[in-house]
Amino acid sequence: MSRPHGIPLPSAQRSPDSDETESACADDKQGQPRPREGVRQLTGAERVRTLVESNASVSLTLIGARDSHEHEEFGTGMPAARTVTPDGDVILLVSGESAAARAAAHAQDDDLTAVIEITDVAPVSVPHRIRGRAWLAGWLTPVRGDDRAACAALLAERHPVGELLGLSEASDLPYSARPAWMMLRLEVGEISVDDLWGAEHVDPEDLAAAEPDPMVAHESELLQHLHAAHGDRIGELCGLLGPRGARGMSAVPLSLDRLGLRVRFTGAAASSFDARFDFPEPVTDICGLRRAMHTLFSAASH
Repeated sequence: MSRPHGIPLPSAQRSPDSDETESACADDKQGQPRPREGVRQLTGAERVRTLVESNASVSLTLIGARDSHEHEEFGTGMPAARTVTPDGDVILLVSGESAAARAAAHAQDDDLTAVIEITDVAPVSVPHRIRGRAWLAGWLTPVRGDDRAACAALLAERHPVGELLGLSEASDLPYSARPAWMMLRLEVGEISVDDLWGAEHVDPEDLAAAEPDPMVAHESELLQHLHAAHGDRIGELCGLLGPRGARGMSAVPLSLDRLGLRVRFTGAAASSFDARFDFPEPVTDICGLRRAMHTLFSAASH
């Protein structure tokens, strides 16, 4: 099956009265601060893959499809779980009564186009709290036959939730006897991301090859802990900024991945800006993260 192309993605919206590009993750006139220094970063594909595997809010919209009870294009709500297959397809667990499940049950294999929108919100209170958005567009089909067990195992590995129980008994039921939950496959044709690093398009083949960041399952809890229990140490990191400085500004840990920590500095007399603090080497687990954070704090205290 060939992949779809030409589905519009709202990655970066341009104002009709300006030559400037407006970030899709801006939440007020100033918009998200962008990093000023060249630092190591995840690739676009790794950032999208991480968002797909994260707990960020996700919505699913069917393009041009019409429900039998509605007269407009419709969104389908929030899938209960999602993951990515080795081939780069996105597997979604949705309610069997959802618009997506109804539409997919009746659609041919290549005529139901859909867009997944993922919205990433910082787990700590900070100005410009939306950290980014990603869009994945393609063709939506039910997961059928022998693929069901493999896809259910992938979902259970990433999201060990009760909704997955009983999927094997719900296979290939007719529309009048829809299962409580249905697995759908999005064969991805177009990907766009607009986040703290900027806006870009991602090749679907790169998504298949990318791995989610190893910190994704722990990031929210870790950032909340750093903010609540080590806020003073986070503030001391301003000493590593050199002449740029951030004395007198509030410091909030904004994001965390295997390569480093991003801190947002805000103050009444100055605009917000982000500073990225690279770890000495990429971390792969919590123990490695503790060592990396200790190194950062030690450097800031000298």
